[in-house]
Amino acid sequence: MAYRKLGRDNKHRRAMLANLTKAVIMNESIETTETRAKEVRKFVDKMITYGKKGDLVSRRKAYAFMHNDKACVEKVFNDLAKRYEGRNGGYTRIVKLQERKGDDALIVILELV
Repeated sequence: MAYRKLGRDNKHRRAMLANLTKAVIMNESIETTETRAKEVRKFVDKMITYGKKGDLVSRRKAYAFMHNDKACVEKVFNDLAKRYEGRNGGYTRIVKLQERKGDDALIVILELV
């Protein structure tokens, strides 16, 4: 599987992606750069798929990825899984905003559909 390194070492990248995933799940929308949003989208979709499965193994995988954040995992399994039960994927949307002034990075909104 190809992935973006995002200019960080492995531990920092995993922590950043987990934190962004938790932010998307809890707030249902975040503002970030396009490359980060495209990378985080994979993990958000995976967490919602775990929630739709609903078994113990999926719950443990979600807890492991999201650093044992109980509120976040409960929201995935109780709220988001019910919301997207009829949908076969594509739970997130990326809306492009503008370019950041300092480094011309494209800023986007990553939100749940």
